[in-house]
Amino acid sequence: MIPAPFPHVVVYLVVNAFLISIWAVTGAGYFWPAWVLGGWGMGLVLHAWEVFMRRPVTDADVEAELERQRP
Repeated sequence: MIPAPFPHVVVYLVVNAFLISIWAVTGAGYFWPAWVLGGWGMGLVLHAWEVFMRRPVTDADVEAELERQRP
């Protein structure tokens, strides 16, 4: 089974390679693809975090929180 973020990473690499090639062909001045690389990259990191690191909230978690908040 392919991990959920994998297709997103492939699209990220292909699109950003295309944008960097446009930047290089048009004179390679100010590196404007950095804005896309950074913003989209942060989104990918958050998506990977959600898929691989975050655990689901269980009924036991809810009960423990409710118990903690009772006076």
